[in-house]
Amino acid sequence: MKCPKCSSQQDRVVDSRPLKDGAAVRRRRECIDCSYRFTTYEEVEGEDLRVQKRDGRYEPFDRRKLMSGLEKACEKRPVNRETIEKAVDTIVEDLRRKYNDEIPTTAIGEGIMHQLREIDEVAYVRFASVYRKFRDIKEFVSTVESLDL
Repeated sequence: MKCPKCSSQQDRVVDSRPLKDGAAVRRRRECIDCSYRFTTYEEVEGEDLRVQKRDGRYEPFDRRKLMSGLEKACEKRPVNRETIEKAVDTIVEDLRRKYNDEIPTTAIGEGIMHQLREIDEVAYVRFASVYRKFRDIKEFVSTVESLDL
C-alpha cells in the first residue's frame, strides 16, 4: 500500500478489525519510512453501482462523495470520523439492498438525511438546507420544528 504522505510502498499493519459483520476489514497501517499512520479498507468488490442524476444522466457511484457530504455537514460539530464512516457504511448497505445497480440521487440524499438526523441535529439542518433547496425562512423553520426538540 502506498503511503499517502511520502509515497513509500513499505508499511506494516498495526491493527485490523472486521467491519460490516465480517464483510470488510479496516486496517491501520504505519509507513516504515516516515512513520505516518493511515487507514485502509478491504472488502469484496461488489457490482458497479451507478447513480442516476436528476437530469437523467448516469455516473459511477463514488463513496468518497458520500463521505465528503457527511463530513461537510458535520464540520465543526462534535461528530467523530468513525461515526461518519459507520453512517456511510449504513447508507451504502441500504442502497445495495434496495436497488440493483442504478441508484437515484434522491435515494442517496434521503439516506444521508436519515443518518444525519440520528447523528446531529445541526448537521441535519445544514445538509437539509442545501439538499432541499429552501426558498425562504419558513421552510427552514419548518424543518427545524420537525426535529421535535
